[in-house]
Amino acid sequence: MALRVGIIGGGQLARMMIAPAVELGVDVRVLAEEPGMSAALAATATGDYRDADTVLAFARDVDVVTFDHEHVPQDVLAALVDAGVSVHPGPEPLGVAQDKLVMRRRMQELGAPQPEWAAVSDETQLQAFLDAHGGRAVVKTPRGGYDGKGVRVVSAAHEVQDWFTTLAEDARGGELLVEELVDFSRELAQQVARRPSGHVAVYPVVETVQRGGVCAEVLAPAPGASARLRQAAADLGVAIAEGLGVTGMLAVELFETTDERILVNELAMRPHNSGHWTQDGAVTSQFEQHLRAVLDLPLGSTEATAPWSVMVNLLGGPQEGGLLERFAPAMAEHPRAKVHTYGKAPRPGRKVGHVNVAGDDLDDVAYEARAAAAYFLD
Repeated sequence: MALRVGIIGGGQLARMMIAPAVELGVDVRVLAEEPGMSAALAATATGDYRDADTVLAFARDVDVVTFDHEHVPQDVLAALVDAGVSVHPGPEPLGVAQDKLVMRRRMQELGAPQPEWAAVSDETQLQAFLDAHGGRAVVKTPRGGYDGKGVRVVSAAHEVQDWFTTLAEDARGGELLVEELVDFSRELAQQVARRPSGHVAVYPVVETVQRGGVCAEVLAPAPGASARLRQAAADLGVAIAEGLGVTGMLAVELFETTDERILVNELAMRPHNSGHWTQDGAVTSQFEQHLRAVLDLPLGSTEATAPWSVMVNLLGGPQEGGLLERFAPAMAEHPRAKVHTYGKAPRPGRKVGHVNVAGDDLDDVAYEARAAAAYFLD
């Protein structure tokens, strides 16, 4: 009988686990939020991932539950564990990914390098932090933000007055996260896979290029990274995975400073945009690796199959028509390009797919990836 993996969430990450699952002989089942989502091919149920009964019914016939996102509430995760369901990653590490303040506190406990930060509950506290850190800082809502949402660079406390008002109206209260505005030279990402039995596999550290708070490109490996930096990023990723007890894929988003230090920015405990290059540039893709890891199967090689890989996100898509009619000209002009689409309708700013190119020369690879992606954008 095939091993059965239940994925909560029907987005593109679940979609991209389907092909490697077929190759591994794994039966993938998806609990999608609504019909017609990216992972509709494997969606065996639709329903609210915030409802314990719905999730428990979905999990009844699978060997392990994993996730397309980190938003499943803790009480639902606890219900799964109490029912004897194998959940990877588990509630405790997922709790770190769900709340940026919890993440900062746990990174501090683990001794991981990170920006100076504070939890603030009113404008007076925020202004005091600003005054102590050069007059500008990054303010984040602890929960729910991604791709630049829930993040503001501010120079005065009143610039997030609306957020404080929302906190004041919540009977539970709450705090915002404020961080120093890091003088970084670039952003990096380190991916690690970890099995429940403890075995880890480390991918090369990559450079991520952000535009408007959204990842636009990934260059693998990070160009110009010294051996010391590569080892430091790998060691940090492993230390965090082991320290938090992460099972499955972990992405550690990093700032590299001008003096070649690295600081933890954010964490993701699932396949991540920074690892999409592995589909066509590594022996084992992050999607296959995640399935192997959560099933506690031997992990695959993370070795790159070419000296360089570049991933370019398709953000928004064409203003008129769909993506399908763009394939033929893109493939004709750039046969080395691998185009991955997510089954989503184009919309400004939306991630609707990505392009991967791997090869021997970084400039050539980057040109091919960007040129192929341009066919899908207006």
